[in-house]
Amino acid sequence: MSLTDTGTGTDERRTARPPGAGRWAAPPRPVWEEEPTGAGLAGKAAVLTVACLAILFPLWIVVVTSLSSRETISDAGGLVVIPRDITFIAYQELLSGGQVQRAALVSLGVTLVGTVFSMTVSVLCAYGLVRTDSLGHRWILMTLLATLFFGAGLIPTYLLVQALGLTDSYLALILPSAVSVFNILVLRSFFMNISPELMDSARIDGAGDLRILWGIVIPLSRAVIAVIALFYAVGYWSAWFNASLYLSDQDMMPLQNVMIQLVQKQEPPTGLGQQIKTGQLSPLAVQMAVMVLALLPVAVASPFVQKHFRKGMLTGAVKG
Repeated sequence: MSLTDTGTGTDERRTARPPGAGRWAAPPRPVWEEEPTGAGLAGKAAVLTVACLAILFPLWIVVVTSLSSRETISDAGGLVVIPRDITFIAYQELLSGGQVQRAALVSLGVTLVGTVFSMTVSVLCAYGLVRTDSLGHRWILMTLLATLFFGAGLIPTYLLVQALGLTDSYLALILPSAVSVFNILVLRSFFMNISPELMDSARIDGAGDLRILWGIVIPLSRAVIAVIALFYAVGYWSAWFNASLYLSDQDMMPLQNVMIQLVQKQEPPTGLGQQIKTGQLSPLAVQMAVMVLALLPVAVASPFVQKHFRKGMLTGAVKG
């Protein structure tokens, strides 16, 4: 047999292999890429349904109880599941003035001011850390990373806040927890994914760092900025420990501390004690109404940034 025949025979044998046979076979698909079966779809639907009910049913009980009259709560023996005799008297009394309304305004103000301040510092710090050739870049980054593993502790932090004269002031609710190093690292990772050619072309056109940050980096990073802003806002809105530690004036307490006072200590808010004693209001309805007021802003804001979670968090975690 000639060399030409041998080569031809080899080519024929290679082309004669059935598709998917031998070493030419396609690799098997992972299990999660297979088409789901009917039983699998039914199982997923059942699990999701149970999970949704486990989340929504307690919320339903809280809302229905807050809208129930004293007689309905007494007949139910506590928490109400089936709504009857719906009334908004608990919300009307809470929002008509007094400690709860003032606490809600305090929480809202601290959340807005704190979120803006935290986002400003975090974005500027993350953008500065993107410049690897900047002065002291490595030492600043190492210092920030060290704070993730080592903390000053509660007593030194309290002594520092006291020495700065921040006790019994709203700044004590913002400054001690104003910046999260984790959020800065997430922003930095996202900023590093932006094409450096865009920034170089802007510098050639005469744009400074602030102009580049405002005109290029921030518009391209709306997803991660929305996610980090939500993290900060939820943290400020839900915070209660700093207020209990640094504030002694009850009129300055945020909504979460009033809710703790009402639910755990069973102390009615200022201005509602007489209505509860005379039977006009149910203490349980007031407790549930305060819980709804505390949960409402987060529940309203979350859907608007939900679409940014996947893009913002996953893209920001690609590079470090």
